[in-house]
Amino acid sequence: MEKTKTPKKHKALKVIGIVLGVLLALVIGLYFYITAHTQVFVGLLQKLSYGDAPINSYEPFYEPINGKKENGQYLISEICYDTEYPNSFLDIIYPDENLETDRPTLFYFHGGGFFAGSKNMGDPMAASDSTALLDDLCAAGYNIVNVDYALVPDCHFPVPLIQANRAFEYIVSHKDEYHLNTDNIVIMGSSAGAIMTSQLGSIITNPEYAKLLGIASALTSDQVKAVVVDDAPLDYKAFSLSTKILMGNYMKNSIYLSAEDIKRYNNIESLTAEYPASFLLGSEYRHDMNEMHNALEKLGAENILVDPFAEYGEVKPHCFVANERVDPIAKEAFDKLINFLNDKTNN
Repeated sequence: MEKTKTPKKHKALKVIGIVLGVLLALVIGLYFYITAHTQVFVGLLQKLSYGDAPINSYEPFYEPINGKKENGQYLISEICYDTEYPNSFLDIIYPDENLETDRPTLFYFHGGGFFAGSKNMGDPMAASDSTALLDDLCAAGYNIVNVDYALVPDCHFPVPLIQANRAFEYIVSHKDEYHLNTDNIVIMGSSAGAIMTSQLGSIITNPEYAKLLGIASALTSDQVKAVVVDDAPLDYKAFSLSTKILMGNYMKNSIYLSAEDIKRYNNIESLTAEYPASFLLGSEYRHDMNEMHNALEKLGAENILVDPFAEYGEVKPHCFVANERVDPIAKEAFDKLINFLNDKTNN
């Protein structure tokens, strides 16, 4: 009896081993398929966020506004700055209806992982109110140019940077119409927009990097007084899998980037001593902001790093400064930011 049971046990174990092996092969195959075709996963996120609503359009998503807001600021919205790519619209927000007052011009680029977000909603992945942040930056005496740009899967890197540069071109050529000072500029972005801001700083000050991306800068380093990089994931090799999926998808629909891809993406490798005076905010991506800070320090380029974990031992949410109305540490960071910008722009 015992002899007949033993072969059956071996046979059962063999079947279980085969099943487990097949399941493991399927899991590994699925992993490599998704990581090499990242839009499959990102597309699901977009479907959950937007349903069947379009995320890219050559028409504005909202009716244009030209008038006073409830808070007293003045808004001109849905200005088309280009026609080649979708979502090429921007808003201009003035502190009040005295549009002709000479103020610094702050260009802002929203977050959203290049698959979500807009100039109207901000970054849905950041636990903060970025639209309130813009209102408070404006109230501090800055004319805000809030720029939208195209999202995946229709457009990939470096299209948003091309659009940003065209937004600069548009504003420079229409500065008199909109009463904007284009010789006293700040560029700011949060999350995905912070990646763009960091890269734009290098496009403006490093001709080799600009050539690498095929973009001729519409602005000079003399025009740009400061950049604000709010929690940008830049160091691709140090990313978590989830961040690699989002950024790899933006780059080429795959997490498997070449050394050349990473060189184009991670502009920390292309920083120069001429990089604009920069204000760096690090929370979720504090590693990246510390890497950028250290690189700028070695080059002797002016910069300030705000890192709540290093300063207070507190873990803050992604793009925490936008919580400045409710969080004392975020408010302190916001006040430091305004003081820095006022100094750089003589505001």
